[in-house]
Amino acid sequence: QVQLVESGGGLVQAGGSLRLSCAASRRGRTFSTYAMGWFRQAPGKERDFVAACNWSGYNAYYADSVKGRFTISRDNAKNTVYLQMNSLKPEDTAVYYCAADTTNSGNYYYKSQYNYWGQGTQVTVSS
Repeated sequence: QVQLVESGGGLVQAGGSLRLSCAASRRGRTFSTYAMGWFRQAPGKERDFVAACNWSGYNAYYADSVKGRFTISRDNAKNTVYLQMNSLKPEDTAVYYCAADTTNSGNYYYKSQYNYWGQGTQVTVSS
């Protein structure tokens, strides 16, 4: 069992930055053994892939819409994954969710491969 708690969302002006954090519970599966991802969902839309990394954080994957602006990283000693978001745009407005793939399926882009989810944190970018 893995519990995930996101934080760091908020209201920011276009062009600004935010850093999201996702802390995993220290009980259950060892954090450093599974992949992590970030997804987002805007009102009335599907939950879309944003970024993911493998267990070490060495390999990272991004949606085209955030490449060059967002960076995923993880600190396995702190059981935490981060999403640094720079040059934010109004279209980045959404609820952001972190997710864990404890099966290490390698299918980072597909939300169906993630078996644990956080509750989400709202990110609002004003124009």
